[in-house]
Amino acid sequence: MKIAYFDCFSGISGDMILGALADLGNDFSFIKKELKKLDLKGYSLSHKKVKRGVIETTRVDVKVTEKSSSKRNLKSIISIIKNSGLAEKIKNDSIKIFRRLAEAEATVHGTTINKIHFHEVGAIDSIVDIVGSVIGIHHLNISKIVSSSINIGSGFVKCDHGTLPVPAPAVVEILRGVPCFSSGTRQELTTPTGAAVIATLANEFGSLPELKTDRVGYGAGGKNLKEMPNALRIILGELSIANELKKEIFVLETNIDDMNPEFYDVVMEKLFQAGAVDVFLTPIIMKKNRPATKLSVLTQQQNVEMLANEVLKNTTSFGIRFYPVERVMLEREFQEIETVLGKVKVKIGKRDGEVCHISPEYEHCKKISREQGIPIKKVYEEIQSAICKIFKV
Repeated sequence: MKIAYFDCFSGISGDMILGALADLGNDFSFIKKELKKLDLKGYSLSHKKVKRGVIETTRVDVKVTEKSSSKRNLKSIISIIKNSGLAEKIKNDSIKIFRRLAEAEATVHGTTINKIHFHEVGAIDSIVDIVGSVIGIHHLNISKIVSSSINIGSGFVKCDHGTLPVPAPAVVEILRGVPCFSSGTRQELTTPTGAAVIATLANEFGSLPELKTDRVGYGAGGKNLKEMPNALRIILGELSIANELKKEIFVLETNIDDMNPEFYDVVMEKLFQAGAVDVFLTPIIMKKNRPATKLSVLTQQQNVEMLANEVLKNTTSFGIRFYPVERVMLEREFQEIETVLGKVKVKIGKRDGEVCHISPEYEHCKKISREQGIPIKKVYEEIQSAICKIFKV
C-alpha cells in the first residue's frame, strides 16, 4: 500500500503541498495540463528549486495575470469544478475541501455557507492550489495519507477582514479534532487552504508509521524563517499489509451506576454517528457492592475528544479515562454468493492471504428472514451450507 506522510513541522499551505508533490517527482507538466480542464483563465503556474534553511526545496508560484473579482461563493466554485473535464474522484475531493472551507468561514462569521464569499481562498491561486494538490495526490496513486501534528504558528496576520490572530479563526474551525501545536514562531504557518486540504484528505494523524521510504519531497513556504526551514515534507513509501492491519486505537471508558439503562440505546447511536469504531457495555460491581455498567468506546485518536464530549453530554458520567491499545486485524473483503435463498453478502477474513473466517452479514440475513418469513436461525444454516460448498471449508 502506497502511503504519503505529511510532516507539517513548519505548517502547511496550498503552495507548500503543490511544491512538495512536485519535489517528489510528480510530472509538473501533467498537473498544469490537468488544471487547464478547469477552464480557469488569468493565471500562470511555475516551479523552481529554492533553499529553505539548508534544505533544497521546490517552490510553486501562482501568478494572477488578469484582473478579476477575488470574491467567489461556494456555488460558483463548485460549478467551475463540476463543469471541468477532471476525473470524478478529483472533482469530489476538491469540492469536499471547499465545502470544509465554507463551513468554517460560515461558523466564524455567523452565517450560512451559501452566503459566504471566500475572499482570498476563493481567488484563482487558491483554486489552483487546492485542485492542483488533489490532482498531484491522485497522480502518485497514493492509497492513504497520514499527517503529523500541525505547526500553526503565532502572532497576527493581515487579511481582507483586517488584522486577525494566528491561527486565523477559519484555521481553528477547520482543524477541530486535529492535533496542532505552536513552536512560538510569530508567523502564520498554516493557511486555511492548507488546513482544509489536510483535514479533508488525511486518513489519520499521528507519528510516522513503519514504512519503506521510496521518495521524500519538500515544498517551500513563501518566507525564509530563521527558526526552521519553512517547508512541508512529504514522505512517500510502502506500508506492508501486516503493518496496516496492526493499528493503534484508543479506548474510552467510564463506570456508570446511576443512569436509566434505556438511555444506552440513544448513547450508543450517538457515539457511532460521531465516529466510534465499536461501543460495548460490561456489567461490573463497584464499591459498596453497587452494580454498575462499564461503557467502553473504541475510536481513532482524532475522534477521542469528540467522543468524550458525547459521553459526558449524554450520560450521567462525571469523568472518562482513555488509553491507547494496539489491535491486529484480519484482512477483510466482502463477496456476494449464490444460495437457495438468493444472492447473499458474506464477509471474508484473511491472514497473509489465507482465508481464516467466512461469515454471513447479519443485516442481510435479517432482511431475508423478514422478507421470506424464514427463522433467522434457518437463514444462517442455509448460508453456512452454501459457504462450505463454495469455499470448500
